[in-house]
Amino acid sequence: MKIRIISSREEINSLRPNERAVHVAFRASNVDYLNLLQKVPRLQMIQVPPSYMKTMSKAVEVFLDMQGIKLLQGDVWGHRKDLDEYFTIEDAIIEEIRSSATSGSSMDDVASQFQLKAKLSTDLIKYLASARIPA
Repeated sequence: MKIRIISSREEINSLRPNERAVHVAFRASNVDYLNLLQKVPRLQMIQVPPSYMKTMSKAVEVFLDMQGIKLLQGDVWGHRKDLDEYFTIEDAIIEEIRSSATSGSSMDDVASQFQLKAKLSTDLIKYLASARIPA
């Protein structure tokens, strides 16, 4: 799975319409989220850093929920955007997360198990465990 990193509002215009997951690495306004949804109609997930999530408008959260877009809190650890504009999660990691989740472990146990191993946020691990996205 690839997550497109967006570092500025100017990058929204350069997004491809077939993107499924993005990480917003700047403090986006309500208008930025609306522009994002117009540019990327097939969007399924938006990840926002915890500090930005605290200041996010409740109206945007409700609007994204109405559109069926999952809003996750988390960071992309160790990623250098100057090398690649995508943060890639290996298929093997996704399969491990899903198999752990289906084996009867609680979602919190699965999240804590893979948080350091895969350097993923708790919300993202829970999303990967339950989402119907191809690995």
